[in-house]
Amino acid sequence: MSSQKWAMQYINGEWKKGSSEKTVENINPYTNETITTIPSANAEDLNEAYQAAEDARSNWEGLPPAEVEGYFDKLITVMKDRKSEIIDWLTKEAGSTQVKAQVEFEAAMAITKEASSFPTRMTGQILPSNTPGKENRVYRAPKGVVGIIGPWNFPFHLAMRSAAPALATGNTIVIKPASDTPVTSGLLIADLMEEAGFPKGTVNVVVGRGSEIGDEFVTHPSAKLISFTGSTEVGSHIGELAGKHIKDTALELGGNNAMLVLDDADIEKAVEAGTFGNFLHQGQICMSLNRIIIHENIHDKFVDAFREKVEGLKAGNPEDQDTVIGPLINKGAVERLQDEIQKTKDQGAELITGGNVNGNVLEPTLFTHVTNDMPAAKNEMFGPVAVIIKVKNEEEAIQVANDTPYGLSGSVFTENIERGVKVAKQVKTGMIHVNDQSVNDEAHVAFGGEKESGLGRFGGQWALDKFTTVKWIGVMDGYREFPF
Repeated sequence: MSSQKWAMQYINGEWKKGSSEKTVENINPYTNETITTIPSANAEDLNEAYQAAEDARSNWEGLPPAEVEGYFDKLITVMKDRKSEIIDWLTKEAGSTQVKAQVEFEAAMAITKEASSFPTRMTGQILPSNTPGKENRVYRAPKGVVGIIGPWNFPFHLAMRSAAPALATGNTIVIKPASDTPVTSGLLIADLMEEAGFPKGTVNVVVGRGSEIGDEFVTHPSAKLISFTGSTEVGSHIGELAGKHIKDTALELGGNNAMLVLDDADIEKAVEAGTFGNFLHQGQICMSLNRIIIHENIHDKFVDAFREKVEGLKAGNPEDQDTVIGPLINKGAVERLQDEIQKTKDQGAELITGGNVNGNVLEPTLFTHVTNDMPAAKNEMFGPVAVIIKVKNEEEAIQVANDTPYGLSGSVFTENIERGVKVAKQVKTGMIHVNDQSVNDEAHVAFGGEKESGLGRFGGQWALDKFTTVKWIGVMDGYREFPF
């Protein structure tokens, strides 16, 4: 693909310049160099994209399952062939380390493969009726046009997590990628699908500022479902707009995820898991561990081991194979975290390692003597900051874990698996893992949160249900008699 296309919109199978006078600057978060400047889409471009998706919908919906599967087979091949390019873009645009970029590519591949099975899983039902001579048929159908708002942290996978299932179930799509990652959360996906031969109009991408087209993207009459991954604050606004216009939503929002390390836990294994769960992609993951809750009997040993592990993590250039901590997405994220760190110190927490900044790289940071009401524990940090909270017993650990408006993911460490399951059931969260960390995503399993962490589920049958609707058709064999 020519480099000029990365500054274009993708509408109705064509690459075209955005019509707005405003631009989106695509900046490498490690070097702070401009990758490309993209003329933004405006309301006219947005309407054109939705209209293209609307026009393409009936033909796409009517294709035989094998033909749709053929497009996905080709897409999977294209993704494999262009893997190194995808990883390169994730590194230079999202600040992904090599490990994180590899993890993200594999996750995106998994959801694409899972979605490729959906065309033959669009099943209905025939149910009995209480009316003699009648049967009840339930047919499954696409929702229509799906609007997808992509995030910047796992941009390729999390945009594909909606795009692939939506298309595979017969919908057409319009993607609004994150302004920080317009290529990996949108334009690159369009380019891959174009190479795979997806018909024009089925996939559309509009790059634009939220202030200019954000609300209109949600309220446009063509959009029947809005899928958003991002902050709870923005998700709440999207949900409000969608509700006003009677639109369905899939909202995967923020998290304040806890690892509960019980008194019988394997400390070494918990440290290894906690390190990965805290610091993959600099902690910029909705599922990242935000709090580690430790039983007082093993607290000191855990802290010593965890500190040693954290101090061994290399921070710096994400292009280096051994870098674990790359850059935060932008300077604003660095400044926000520095403020949260200072406030947490001021409230009495002990900073035992990290906290230094070099450009947009924040060293892995570890706090002890933290209480649940301090900023670094109370707020979703979304950065390479770990906090350790000491508790007296299992009951207090559960209470502290639940003392948050969020409920996305979590972790329990114990040598007694059934004890771990019992504790996991008491943590109010959509996902939780025993003897593992919190960052898990399997394409065939229900993914989503409770409370302020979102609505709906992605993955497997749950994604198929979210991107489709059902219709009841009652069929009489003969005619019934009525009382009047």
